[in-house]
Amino acid sequence: MSTIKRVISIGAHSLDAELMGGPLLLKYAQSGAHCTLIHVTQGRLEDPAATEEAKKVYLQELLNQNKRAAEKLGADTIWLGYVSSNMPALPEFQKRMADYFIEENVELVITHWRGSMHPRHINTHDAVTEAVKQLRRQGNPIKLLYGETFEDLVGFIPQAYFSLDETEKEQWFSALREYQVFKGEINDFPYISYYTTNGKVRAVESGNKDFTVCYMYASLIEQELF
Repeated sequence: MSTIKRVISIGAHSLDAELMGGPLLLKYAQSGAHCTLIHVTQGRLEDPAATEEAKKVYLQELLNQNKRAAEKLGADTIWLGYVSSNMPALPEFQKRMADYFIEENVELVITHWRGSMHPRHINTHDAVTEAVKQLRRQGNPIKLLYGETFEDLVGFIPQAYFSLDETEKEQWFSALREYQVFKGEINDFPYISYYTTNGKVRAVESGNKDFTVCYMYASLIEQELF
C-alpha cells in the first residue's frame, strides 16, 4: 500500500460504505492509516404501527452494527444524522463533505458510482465528487475512487483490482456479516453468494489467483481541459 494515512469510505446507507471501501480500508488500516466509514443515512422502521420506542431500538441496533463492522475493519464510523426521507440538499451536502475532508486531512475517498438504481446513492456520489473537485481546484491532491456494489453498476468500469488473501477476505466478510441485511435477515437478496461469486469473477478477469475486488477511477480530467 502507499503512504496514504487518512482514508474514508462514504455510503448512502448502512452497509454501503463497507461493501465499497471495506477491502481497501482493512489494507490501509494494517499499514497504519486512520480509516473511517461514513454513513449518510440510517434506515427506520416503516411499520405504521411501530412505537417510538421500537423505532429508537431499531436505530440503535443499526448504529451498533455500524460500530461492530468498523471495528472488524480496523476503522471508526460516523453517521451524518440523516434518515432516508431527509437527505440534505446538494450544496449543503457538498460543503459539509468538503469541510470534513479539509478538517481531517483526508487523502483518499471511496464512494458510490453515479450509475445507480438508488437516488440516495446518486445524491451521495454528486456531493462527494463535487467536494473533491472543489478541493483539487484549490490545489489539494485528494484522491477519489468509486467502489462496486450491485446497485451501482450502470456504466461502472472496473479499472483498479486488489486481491485479498484468505485472511483479508474473511476479515471483510466478518465485518459485513455484522449486518442483518447482509445475512439475509431483512430481505431475500443473496448478498453472501453474490459477493463471494463476484470476487471469483473479478479474479478471473484480472488474472489474480486470489479473491479480488475492483474500483473505478474518478475522472478529474475536466479541470485539465480549460
